[in-house]
Amino acid sequence: MTALTDLLPTLLGVGLLMLVTVGLLAVFRIPHRTAPALAILRGAVQLAVISLILGTVITSPVWVGAALLVMFSVAAVTAARRLGWSWGRLAVVGGSMAAGILVTLAIVFGTGAIALTPRYALAIGGIVIGNAMTIATLAGRHFAESVNERWDEVEAWLALGATRRQSTLELARRAVYSALIPSTDQTKTTGLVTLPG
Repeated sequence: MTALTDLLPTLLGVGLLMLVTVGLLAVFRIPHRTAPALAILRGAVQLAVISLILGTVITSPVWVGAALLVMFSVAAVTAARRLGWSWGRLAVVGGSMAAGILVTLAIVFGTGAIALTPRYALAIGGIVIGNAMTIATLAGRHFAESVNERWDEVEAWLALGATRRQSTLELARRAVYSALIPSTDQTKTTGLVTLPG
């Protein structure tokens, strides 16, 4: 009973924040106003289940590797769905994410900056996978919006004989830059605005 009593303030706080969020989104007629509340509920259930699972696998490199593979798969599918699902898109998004994730983890663990233990591999791997998913989604969405908004310019390049890649390269560069802004700003303001957990 003590564990439930200790949990009540947290449940109350989360519940009130969900009500305020949904209420404000409803007042301003924002589409999908219940999405944040449903995401919180889903996340809570997922965290409860995953904490039970991870508590038993955290010491096994094989199981940690399997957990990271599941995390990556979910992240790649989620990003691909946000960009308009297709197997081809999943391949491109997954390949791009995998390249960034593998290079980052190889450097972090290869240099000895962080000890390569199952616990750290799971924690750091999860953070890097999550960031890669966010950046892939933001870059992909911004790129698609840019191509649609500037289609006349893209079409003009194509008419002049440019390839699809050449006609959209600058838009892709700007999309990547825009996608990196939230992570860059969060890193720049660490200790001033954001505090490490």
